[in-house]
Amino acid sequence: MFDAAVLNPLLTRYASWLAMPTELTADTSDEDPEQVVLMPMVLRIERAEPPRRTALLEAAASAALAVCLDERAKPGGEWHEPVHHWISGRIRKVSRRARGAHWAAVQELPGRTVEVDGAEVRAFLPSRVADMPKELTRLQISGSELDADEPGPPAVGEPVLWLNPDVAMSAGKSAAQVGHATMFLAALLHGEHRDDEVARWSAAGLPCSVRVADGATWRRLLPGEDAETAWRRHGVAAVRDAGFTEIDPGTVTVLAQWPRPSATA
Repeated sequence: MFDAAVLNPLLTRYASWLAMPTELTADTSDEDPEQVVLMPMVLRIERAEPPRRTALLEAAASAALAVCLDERAKPGGEWHEPVHHWISGRIRKVSRRARGAHWAAVQELPGRTVEVDGAEVRAFLPSRVADMPKELTRLQISGSELDADEPGPPAVGEPVLWLNPDVAMSAGKSAAQVGHATMFLAALLHGEHRDDEVARWSAAGLPCSVRVADGATWRRLLPGEDAETAWRRHGVAAVRDAGFTEIDPGTVTVLAQWPRPSATA
């Protein structure tokens, strides 16, 4: 039986996180970098034929959630403890890039690979930085930038992950943010006992559309502090960044919109 209970810790933090002051800061002064627990994500970016940026982000969004909803992450499964421990804290992610033999090597590590229109991303089992295998630590974090593309309208009946039109993010940073977004969507659905919808989404491969919002769409959907109303009226969950890298703390980076029933009829 399908079970998204591993996402429960997100429900207790989501609304309160959005309501925190906008000057929220990521205080890491007492943090040992080697003890940080995070989910590594590897973006396949071949030199000769790089993927389309949008397709790569869509693959990243699906891969991150795929690890969480994997059968092995359920209670009693071999992945449950590391996934639960990570979700119970800060759901930090780090994106690295790989090509050729390095991409092939990381396929042997525990995780899930998702491919969208030729773009591939593998999300891995969360772990302490100190425990990460050399196959991951040797990969570069920088250099993941890709040119913007024109993907067209979002697919009907799929969740849409709207990127903030006023915030510039690298492909690696964006990949982490859309990975947060799909997790929030699944957690909110699970909290409303809508696991059947999450199960159907999972069975379909967790497809989603990533698009840069226009200003009007962003302002209409932005929930501010009223996360409950935004979810109830628009099916929208917001990703608010802690400011560890690239952008200011408290910035809303992604608005994830679950499709309304009429959109799939």
